[in-house]
Amino acid sequence: MNINDKRYSRFSDYLKKKYGKKIIKISLNAGFTCPNIDGSKAYGGCIYCSNKGSGDFAGVPSNDLVTQFNNVKERMSKKWKNGLYLPYFQAYTNTYAPLDVLKKKYEAVLYLDNVIGIDIATRPDCLEDDLVDYLAEISKTKEVWVELGLQSIYDETARIINRGHDFNEFLIGLNKLRAKNINVCVHIINGLPNETREMMMNTLKKVNELDIQAIKIHLLHVLKDTPLENMYKKGKFKVMEKMDYVNLVVDQLEVLRPEILVQRVTGDGGRDELIAPLWSLKKFELLNEIDWEFLRRKTKQGYYV
Repeated sequence: MNINDKRYSRFSDYLKKKYGKKIIKISLNAGFTCPNIDGSKAYGGCIYCSNKGSGDFAGVPSNDLVTQFNNVKERMSKKWKNGLYLPYFQAYTNTYAPLDVLKKKYEAVLYLDNVIGIDIATRPDCLEDDLVDYLAEISKTKEVWVELGLQSIYDETARIINRGHDFNEFLIGLNKLRAKNINVCVHIINGLPNETREMMMNTLKKVNELDIQAIKIHLLHVLKDTPLENMYKKGKFKVMEKMDYVNLVVDQLEVLRPEILVQRVTGDGGRDELIAPLWSLKKFELLNEIDWEFLRRKTKQGYYV
């Protein structure tokens, strides 16, 4: 094993192998809101969420979706000249609207040139039956992924972070999608308030038992002007140290089934918005540390499965 070996099943490698070209994900902001922002579930959103609804790197919502898409495409094409594209509806809850509204937004970019499909970030409690049927139909000819925010299997943690749904609701949403063979990527967050290392491992292990196709592992970021910032400044929790995070992620990947694709092993916090942990700004150093830890251990994803 050397540092250039693949130690986990990267989503980007899966797409490149399947389509024969670099697949460029283009983050979009379709102007949605969220049920725990507008009061149908709660107010204020998740305590870690910025005022951009976890879409800090998505497009500018004042621009229409085609303009957003083309702006990002133009930048990306300078790096990857012959790539294909996967529009990513990232900000807020991207299934939280009537089907006719959703179809109009999705189809604005779904059938553009060199677009292979669609990737939709949402909540498990915002999956109406007609939407799931529609996505299942699209998936017959296009790449379709639905990203479900879970964050933790612990309902007490969900209450602390103002998630607005419990683990059972997550399972209902997941099963609804998988009954129609729709690909699902699950998000979890390491470092949430009051969670121990054992709890974080348990979340990964439980997700590993489920019928999922991909996972995103995030590091909890403290961003400006969020309830989490207030908690952090009052000393109600501590952010993770760099090597603690590295070792935890490697431990998690070692017990993750090898066929589950890994879309992320950390998250991004905008440089101007990030309060802590500041070490996370050096993303490539963190990714390299994870690779080196696998090398030191001589292990890989699924090693202990």
